[in-house]
Amino acid sequence: MNDKLQIHRAGEIEHWTLHDPATRNALTQELAQELLAACERAAKDAALRFVILQGAGGSFCAGGSLGDFSSAIGRAMPHGQTDPLIAINEGFGTLLNALCALPQILLVAVDGPAMGGGLGLVCCADFVLATPAAVFAAPEVTLGVVPAQIAPVVHQRLGDRAARQLMLSGDKLSAQQAMTMGLVDEVNDDLPTAVAGRISALRRAAPGAVAHTKALLYMLNRPSAHDFQAQAAIKFVANLRNPEAAEGLSAFSGKRKPGWAA
Repeated sequence: MNDKLQIHRAGEIEHWTLHDPATRNALTQELAQELLAACERAAKDAALRFVILQGAGGSFCAGGSLGDFSSAIGRAMPHGQTDPLIAINEGFGTLLNALCALPQILLVAVDGPAMGGGLGLVCCADFVLATPAAVFAAPEVTLGVVPAQIAPVVHQRLGDRAARQLMLSGDKLSAQQAMTMGLVDEVNDDLPTAVAGRISALRRAAPGAVAHTKALLYMLNRPSAHDFQAQAAIKFVANLRNPEAAEGLSAFSGKRKPGWAA
């Protein structure tokens, strides 16, 4: 198991910790694959009742790592060739679907930033707990990038109006603002205690009934997930290869406004 995803089991509970503090736990392709493997294993584990997803080092997740895409930013593919980046982006959608489909109760514990793809992970949760230091955002459009695969889970969690406000503005939400919006269920300085208390209360729910209820909710929320993933990946990669993304990411690195915002 990659040490950037640390898994600790205690009876019926597993803690999944994103552990790459140097990048604020950014989602690389490798880390996404490790998380997907953890989901596939957990889906077959009838003895597991609760999964807690969290980040290390004072951050939850800074978002998707563009390192896997760096050579493509602002560069068009030769005409007629299939773009290999489409499958990579669609794979992140597969991970989000797997998290949403977990038969166990998924609690996400957020400290520090949960940005972009990290926000997508948060929106897969059954329950979200956060410290007052938590910050949430979908900054992709401000960088000339598309919040492609996270769009359905953000929409599912927040509803159309709030999802539009978040994904079309790139605005940051404090923990309290996120709770008011319905993204966060509880704000607490002591996350371990809050998580333990929430699990204690949730033990009254029978695990088999929980699994079947979650399966029904998944069917309601994601009826055509595969079709969406494919179209979202195409749009993400098309914009990534557009000069707009190159300008947005260059402006971000240079701490200046991009051309469209000047």
